[in-house]
Amino acid sequence: MHTFDLNGRVAVVTGAAQGFGRAITERFLKSGAAVAMWDFDAAELDKTAKEVSSLGRVLPVRVDVSDLDAVNAATAETLGALKQIDILVGNAGIAGPNHKIWDYPIDEWRKVIEINLFGIYYTNRAVVPHMIERNYGRIINIASVAGKEGNPNASAYSASKAAVIAFTKSLGKELADKNIAANVVTPAAAKTRIFDQMTPEFHKFMLSKIPRGRFLQIEELASMVAWLASEENSFSTGSVFDISGGRSTY
Repeated sequence: MHTFDLNGRVAVVTGAAQGFGRAITERFLKSGAAVAMWDFDAAELDKTAKEVSSLGRVLPVRVDVSDLDAVNAATAETLGALKQIDILVGNAGIAGPNHKIWDYPIDEWRKVIEINLFGIYYTNRAVVPHMIERNYGRIINIASVAGKEGNPNASAYSASKAAVIAFTKSLGKELADKNIAANVVTPAAAKTRIFDQMTPEFHKFMLSKIPRGRFLQIEELASMVAWLASEENSFSTGSVFDISGGRSTY
C-alpha cells in the first residue's frame, strides 16, 4: 500500500462505521492521521472503532448528519478531544428505495435528500470555519456516478448526488484563495451495506453499466481519497474525481 503522509492530521469521516467510510478510516489511520468517526449507528460505530483502534487514534462520535444541532455538537466534541480538524470526508448517505418518480413515497424522497444533501451541507458548514481559521483543509465529499447520469428508479439518490457535485464545485471556488481544497468523488457501485436497500434487479442494472465488468472495491476508493486528503493535493479544488470503472468518461 502506498502511504500518503497524514502524520499530525485530524480527519472527520462521516458514515465511518462501514463500507466506504470504514475503508477510508483505515487508510487514514495507516497514513498517520487521527480519525473522528462519525456515524448514526451507535452499535456498529462502537464495534468498528474497537476493531480499527490498533491502527491509530480514533474518536467515535454518534451523530445524525441530517440534524444541524447534532452536527454542531459533534464538531465541538471533535475539536474538544482532538483540537483541530484538517480533513473532512462527507461520506454518510443512503440509497433509498427504488420507485418510479410518480410512485416514490414523498417522505422517503425527503429522507434521502436530508441525509445525502443536507448532511453534506451541515457537516461542511460546521467544519469549514475552523479550517479557515487555520488556513488549511482538505475536503472530500462522496457523491456518485448516479449524480452524473441519473439512475432510473432512483431519482432521490441521483438528485441528491448531483447536488453534492454542484455544492462542492461552489465550495471549492469559495475557498480557492485559501490553502483549503474541496473536491468531490463520483464512485460506481460497490458491495457495501447500501446494497441491502436496493433490489437484485437494480444490482444487475448497475453492474451492466460498468465497462470494467465488476463493482468498485472499497479500498480503491480509499486510495483516491487518501491522496485528495494529503498535502500533495495542493492545486486541485472544486473538481470531480471519477472512479466508475469506465462508466462515466467526463
